Amino acid sequence: MIIAIVLFILVIGSLLFHYLSPWYFTPIASNWVAIDDTIQLTFWITGFVFVVINLFVAYCLIRFRARPGRRAAYHPENKKLEWWLIGITTAGIAAMLAPGLSIWASYVTVPSDAMVVEAIGQQWHWQYRLPGKDGKLGLVDAKNINNDNPFGMNRNDPNGQDDILVPSQELHLPLGKPVKLLLRSIDVLHNFTVPQFRAKMDLVPGSVTYIWITPTKVGSFDLLCNELCGVGHFAMRGKIVVEEPMAYQAWLDKQQNNTQQMVASVGDLIIGKQLYATCVACHGANAEGNALVNAPKLTGQGKWYLQHQLANFKQGIRGSNEKDVNGKVMAAMAMTLSDKAAIANVSAYINSLPDTASQVTVKGNTKNGKLLFDSTCSVCHGAAGQGVQLMHAPRLKGMDDWYLVTQLKNFKQGYRGAHAKDDYGPQMVQMASILTDEQAVQDMVAYINLLP
Repeated sequence: MIIAIVLFILVIGSLLFHYLSPWYFTPIASNWVAIDDTIQLTFWITGFVFVVINLFVAYCLIRFRARPGRRAAYHPENKKLEWWLIGITTAGIAAMLAPGLSIWASYVTVPSDAMVVEAIGQQWHWQYRLPGKDGKLGLVDAKNINNDNPFGMNRNDPNGQDDILVPSQELHLPLGKPVKLLLRSIDVLHNFTVPQFRAKMDLVPGSVTYIWITPTKVGSFDLLCNELCGVGHFAMRGKIVVEEPMAYQAWLDKQQNNTQQMVASVGDLIIGKQLYATCVACHGANAEGNALVNAPKLTGQGKWYLQHQLANFKQGIRGSNEKDVNGKVMAAMAMTLSDKAAIANVSAYINSLPDTASQVTVKGNTKNGKLLFDSTCSVCHGAAGQGVQLMHAPRLKGMDDWYLVTQLKNFKQGYRGAHAKDDYGPQMVQMASILTDEQAVQDMVAYINLLP
């Protein structure tokens, strides 16, 4: 009797949880309504079987419970019942599989008018490539990937010269336009998932997989990696922005193609030196930094990182928090750089200056610091803290230790990394939260000072 009551409660509780639970599908934002319908059909069929079988077992436990003078009858075979069970089971399985097979046929058949976008996954970020005016994507090869060529472009392929490269975690798509997403991984197994699109697919190293969608709702949607891809898997989040065609075109016009990015990355040292005159008062004639005015050393830092941070300051992505006093000062100075070319020029000049030694000011328990560094920072910033451009992780070793402490505290306190358009700041916020207190910060930075 107790078991029968438990089974009855299980059935009622499961039904209530299913219908009253706040945890359910996100509102759909693509053309794959049929996938939702198939899942609902599966729920109905399996749910019906679950309820019937459990209630039947509960009924049997009560109806045929042991009683004085009653003996159980033994019937080893019942062909009629077996045929009924086979028939019903076959019909139920067919009802679940048939719609799925039909939808899968549509899932792998891309419309002829679909635009093409390549999404590249890497531990632990996303970047994107779109064809230029020729409508063709250029050749790529993992062997070509380096700090100056993060997409692995074949520089000799004419079809790739106008490819639009989007190194940001944010991709924009036009509303109502079919999109074929070519999926490429340059390290390990990843998975491209936007819950609202109901479409997902693995990124397999050495091959190119694909999915297609038609966005049906304007908005900003989280892109997740649904494949455990390493210690930073939880932080591998991108953003897909669906907007009206005119707004999408405006975003597309702002993106640089392969040739433009190669030219912009070089910079003009003469113009850069003139622009740097504004920076001398705080950062020093040789960009050696000045702790007295909270101006960090800049020499030795990657040119790409200087460009990225100057752009963030200029756009208000960094330095907009009221409690980030020093950041607000830098944001005002960044406004003197008129455009991307000016940012590239001054970054190139700073990068050409001799790397000056920074003074060691932070002390701590380096043994504890090593444990913290190895488990958090080394994966992105390198085992020697040298910085890894492909990971968008700046150099740490040899930079001002007091500045590292300040920025880690800023991340922990939410002064930095909280802006909606800060692509990599949220990852640092999560990683900095692992440092439980100020002593942990001191310990880790002290260990970074010891790195070769």
